[in-house]
Amino acid sequence: MRPIFAIMAAFGMAFASPAAAHTELSQQQVDELARDVSRVESVRAVKDLQRFYAQYAQFGLWQEMADLFADDAEMVWAGQSIRGKQAITQFLQDYVGGQRGLRDGAVFANLIEEPLVNLAVDGTSAKGRWMGLLLAGNGSGESRIEGGVYENGYTFQDGVWKISRLEYFPQYEGDYANGWANYRNEQLAIFPFHFTLDESGMPIPPAQGNAPTSHTTLAALETRIAALNAEDQVRNLQNSYGYYVDRKMWADVVDLFTADGVVEIEGVGRFEGPEGIRQAMELFGPEGLRDGDLNDFPSFDTVITLAEGKREAYSRGFALGMLGDHTAGTAGWEFQVFRNRFVLDQGLWKIREMRLYPLLKATYADGWAAGGTSHLTRVLPAFTEPHPITGEAVTISGFREAGATPLLAPIEAEAAPAAGGTPAERLITAQRRLARSSAYDGVVNVSSAYGYYIDEFHWKEMAGLFAEQGNKHSPFAGFYLGKDRVQAAATTMWGEPPTLRDGISFHWRFQPVIHVSHDGRSANLRTRLFQPRTGLRRSDGGQNTALNTPGFNTGMYPNDQAVLENGIWRLWSLTIDEHYMTSANWNEGWAGVEPVSSEQAAGQSPLVERLPPDILMTDLGRRAEHFRGGTGQTIAWPGILPMWFHYKNPVSGRVPERYWPDSVPGLDLPEARLVSHGYQMPPNGPEQDGIHIELTPPEANVMQGD
Repeated sequence: MRPIFAIMAAFGMAFASPAAAHTELSQQQVDELARDVSRVESVRAVKDLQRFYAQYAQFGLWQEMADLFADDAEMVWAGQSIRGKQAITQFLQDYVGGQRGLRDGAVFANLIEEPLVNLAVDGTSAKGRWMGLLLAGNGSGESRIEGGVYENGYTFQDGVWKISRLEYFPQYEGDYANGWANYRNEQLAIFPFHFTLDESGMPIPPAQGNAPTSHTTLAALETRIAALNAEDQVRNLQNSYGYYVDRKMWADVVDLFTADGVVEIEGVGRFEGPEGIRQAMELFGPEGLRDGDLNDFPSFDTVITLAEGKREAYSRGFALGMLGDHTAGTAGWEFQVFRNRFVLDQGLWKIREMRLYPLLKATYADGWAAGGTSHLTRVLPAFTEPHPITGEAVTISGFREAGATPLLAPIEAEAAPAAGGTPAERLITAQRRLARSSAYDGVVNVSSAYGYYIDEFHWKEMAGLFAEQGNKHSPFAGFYLGKDRVQAAATTMWGEPPTLRDGISFHWRFQPVIHVSHDGRSANLRTRLFQPRTGLRRSDGGQNTALNTPGFNTGMYPNDQAVLENGIWRLWSLTIDEHYMTSANWNEGWAGVEPVSSEQAAGQSPLVERLPPDILMTDLGRRAEHFRGGTGQTIAWPGILPMWFHYKNPVSGRVPERYWPDSVPGLDLPEARLVSHGYQMPPNGPEQDGIHIELTPPEANVMQGD
């Protein structure tokens, strides 16, 4: 078998045009590439800036939060303007509770996700929209829940990115005992978007004018591009792990680790090697979900840090454990920080160390206000980087910094493959590889835009996110082909957009697994549906509709696709599988949902009669099996719906039980496939540079049972 890197080098050479092989590289070309690399790095830096803000908030580090702002920054909080670093510092100190490191038993889960970031044309400023959710308790019985939208500005100043404006629009608020309701118990307005429809799919606009002199080399730029590509692969690996945990797919989890991998759970112990890792996972229960099992750990605010000069990387983020055994009538929460170490091993990124810090555990009945059933005391999981503005290490006096020292000695690094070809050929390869990382950000943007538009019933804009030949699934009905049909279906089902809303069932789309094609023009996307709901608190004691009752639903977008169309990222296909978990109301939660028969749970959407889909769910065979409006017996929570994946295990190539690597309409309509329109099929498992590495037999790629 040829080494993976040799295969990639050969493919890269083939990509270069014959004419390029005889073309010398000019300094202007290097400068233009350097500018393009810096612009992609800037989008990543802006996102990480906001993630650090959330991570610092989780430990009451108000000074570190304030240091992320420019000196002349403005914060606008629920209409209140706070100007300047000193005033912002004081506001943040009050906001997080006034104690650095938080009190014993306190929790401050400041969850900020669904990024939609746009860089300015000149590359020196940016804007970003984010969803926010705060779950807080002071350890002494007081709690706070609030959620809303951030519209933020960022500036490149003194060689680093800083927050220039943070504006928070509250949408709901409450406490644990009573749940939440709309902010001030008023109808909800639509807050301004910083982006246009086209800008949502173009995070980086074309640069203007001549590129400045870069004083760099092609080799240095190749290294920086490789780091961007590696960040994408490590993020995919981290997020894939999370989806396997949700379903207790322990065999797949073990596959993600190196042979000497280790898991360390604070307060529990250390687990080494494949058997030990499986033992650690089985603390959450045996392989697979049984009816009534809930083991969701959505991850938020994940920062990926590449170790300079090494083939290693680290991740740090926050996981919100939503747990339960419906049969036993139990439900609970776990607030967890993870800090993981990755290594490039035989051409594939793998997890080498996983360190989990259960900050607080609580029953659903009692909640987290008084410290829960258990919590860590004075432990700070180490950050993966110094403060991005001050450059100083972030610690807390009197707290033990955990996880800063690796558990395992460094392994001998593999020699990086030598760049092959002429300088001109290398330039073409570098541009293509940079386009692949830029594609990752473009797909994230258009994915987030879908969530923001659908939350506000902006059907025209939502439909405009799709490619000319795109398609969209309407829940419990089927697929509509083309923008006009997508818009017509949404309008027929839900009506025209209102000016004010009694409530919102939010569509957080985050924790992406994005596989970008070799040429950077198409991508497969898996993303989570995290669905908090809010509505008015009724004085008459009556009930809101199911969509406006405080609580959560969960779902999955397992087979989404996106394409670069006329320089803008558009959605090619979107499929929603739902609901994996529901809560009828806040008080009873997910454990209080009464089981229903298949007949009671069944039923197509009324849209099937009002505006028949182009492809019915009932035409999709096994892919629609057990979903409402689909085939077979319908399953509803606390039953366990099947979970589909567009990819095989990214390390071992293990094929999931439910696997389909293409768009769902492609099952019934071959012309709906990417390859039918000149796009490459993205990789669907272990891959290098967008080329799939086949570790499983061809028959594994065929859906069984149809």
